[in-house]
Amino acid sequence: LRVGFWRLTQILDKYGVRATVALNAEVCDRYPAVVQAGVQRGWEFMGHGLTNSRPLYGMEEPEERETIERTLERIAAATGQRPRGWLGPSLAETLRTPDLLAAAGVEYVADWCADDQPFPLHVQGGTLYSVPYTIELNDIPMVLQHHYSGEQMYAAIRDQFDVLYHEGAQSGRVMAIALHPFITGVPYRAKHFDQALGYVAGHRHVWLATGAEILDAYKAQAAAR
Repeated sequence: LRVGFWRLTQILDKYGVRATVALNAEVCDRYPAVVQAGVQRGWEFMGHGLTNSRPLYGMEEPEERETIERTLERIAAATGQRPRGWLGPSLAETLRTPDLLAAAGVEYVADWCADDQPFPLHVQGGTLYSVPYTIELNDIPMVLQHHYSGEQMYAAIRDQFDVLYHEGAQSGRVMAIALHPFITGVPYRAKHFDQALGYVAGHRHVWLATGAEILDAYKAQAAAR
């Protein structure tokens, strides 16, 4: 967060991209300048637990409920907006997580990497939707597990986009790119991410949207059917 975050921020600014940040609530206390940089740019903040070292699985229901509420409240206090979305630390849930998220007022969850379009989830009360996230175009598995070079990251993003762009001519598709500043913020990777984002943004009929904007568009179209 000392260097890589700011490098990625410059690249996103270059193409007019507003990020959707999966935010550990403790970052609000430890790195407030980072949070405020996102607020100033109109980024969206999803709940991402209190800290990435404590996933939800293994928690009893009272602890999980409290963790979700504390996360949402702390982010709301720091950003001025209560998160509408959630990404679990390590994309992990318990069997009751969707119900607890809906009860807390969360509208969408990104844990379910199951589709290229949003879809509704069945919960006990309220409503909850899945908005596409990715473990394929995610720099943790790409770099830390599969050891992609910068050139390979660029090629993966380009190829993913080409297929979804073609399919999107018939029905809209969501393409997520999951980044972590300590990985893609490294100069030799940031160079290729810059090129990849330029490739995506250089096409017509591409909407550079936040998670909540995608959800709202999906709900509006579903209601019009």
